[in-house]
Amino acid sequence: QVQVVESGGGLVQPGGSLRLSCAASRFTSNFYAIAWFRQAPGKEREGVSCITTSDGSTKYADSVKGRFTISRDNAKNTVYLQMNSLKAEDTAVYYCAARYVSRLWVPRSIEVNDYNYWGQGTQVTVSS
Repeated sequence: QVQVVESGGGLVQPGGSLRLSCAASRFTSNFYAIAWFRQAPGKEREGVSCITTSDGSTKYADSVKGRFTISRDNAKNTVYLQMNSLKAEDTAVYYCAARYVSRLWVPRSIEVNDYNYWGQGTQVTVSS
């Protein structure tokens, strides 16, 4: 069973930065994608960013473009989400999720229902 574990959340002031990590393990294929989602109180879970571990193709939600960067370290089976210029509206529980993909798969959306394996989440609070 695929396992994903998030870390790196915390409290940060507006304009600050945080880096989240997602350690993924037990894949039976080299072709998979890792995504970050977030869920604020009273809101639906939404896709933030995703990356394929094979060729590093990425996709971002419009709300985080230019502020967040997703990256991977295949040697460590870890995906990172660097979050800069954080705003109060970025406050949420951030989840890491994984799915198997085909070799030529290109991320065109970041949908909750497309991902099968989920972490427990890590809280990110942006507040002064």
